[in-house]
Amino acid sequence: MDGAAAPTGIELARQALAQARAAAKERGAAPGAAPRRTRRTPLRSRREPQLFGDAVRAWLVEHGWQEQVAIGGVFGRWTEIVGEFNAQHLHPVSYEEGELVIAADSPTMAAHARAMVRDLMRRLNEELGHGTVRSIRVQGPGRSRSAGPLRVR
Repeated sequence: MDGAAAPTGIELARQALAQARAAAKERGAAPGAAPRRTRRTPLRSRREPQLFGDAVRAWLVEHGWQEQVAIGGVFGRWTEIVGEFNAQHLHPVSYEEGELVIAADSPTMAAHARAMVRDLMRRLNEELGHGTVRSIRVQGPGRSRSAGPLRVR
């Protein structure tokens, strides 16, 4: 028999540990030291000054209001988006859960708005991001059909 016996499980573990320690020493790692962390982005303290626009955007995202602000921007630039003539006769009323409600000042303009719904949705989703406006409802002039208090005539 040969004098060198095959290493046992404990011996194999000791050899593996010795190799790992040697590799760590070559890398400059100290035994027992915490692993180094690398920062991918600079961290800012809340007290550290930052650009106003960045602070507002972060605040809007934190509160989940970025979509409402974008919709408000569309309402503010309505003439620019739909054109001068359409803006004189069509007005955005509300936006909720993907549905934009537009009021028309005449039945003719309501029909015109209904005919251009696809183009308007495409234009608005280009401005706001795909899928933000999922439907557009056009209201014509006249009495609203909502339930309200009874009236005596």
